[in-house]
Amino acid sequence: MKIKVYNQSAEAVKELELSDKIFGVKANNELLHQAVVASQANNRQVLAHTKDRSEVRGGGKKPWKQKGTGRARVGSSRSPLWIGGGVTFGPTKDRNFKQKINQKMKQKAMFMALSDKLSSNSLIILDKLAFAEYKTKLFNALLDSLEKKVLQNDRRNILIINDGKNEQVSYSGRNLKGVKIINLENINLLDLLSHKNLLLTEAGVKILTDRYQK
Repeated sequence: MKIKVYNQSAEAVKELELSDKIFGVKANNELLHQAVVASQANNRQVLAHTKDRSEVRGGGKKPWKQKGTGRARVGSSRSPLWIGGGVTFGPTKDRNFKQKINQKMKQKAMFMALSDKLSSNSLIILDKLAFAEYKTKLFNALLDSLEKKVLQNDRRNILIINDGKNEQVSYSGRNLKGVKIINLENINLLDLLSHKNLLLTEAGVKILTDRYQK
């Protein structure tokens, strides 16, 4: 299948042949759901943590003797029954939410997301993405042209995948609303699904094709 390649003036300059293995994969909702859940679980941070009686500070001395006081026997003031004591069955930082997913399944889910961008006309291929200087205005003008002439969108929500560590691109676009810029090494399913439109360079498509068609 072929797709138009645009320059930074939003003009079609040529056509590019895309790999069916990457951009022509039929969607499988069950596989996509499994891959998304696994990705979210693996990115989850374990923040909530409560201390049990062995971790709470103090409580080393027995509050009163075992017998003869008429009160219930107690060994520590850090018992969960006491104010300031430990927590019973509370959340701890030792929890593990990681989920395993087959590498081929993970790749196929990503191909499905890329294929969906192509089939829904939400994929833009640029011949190159480069700026001579650090200018947010230049980046914004480029996106405005592409949205008006190619995407015809009212609301900006675009993921830009940079084919190299180009500082002019990343710094010029990082403050634009509705724009996220990542390097090609960090391409992932969650970013692809959470953004309506996708912008790739011709060099980036070639790198993806060479990487996954071995």
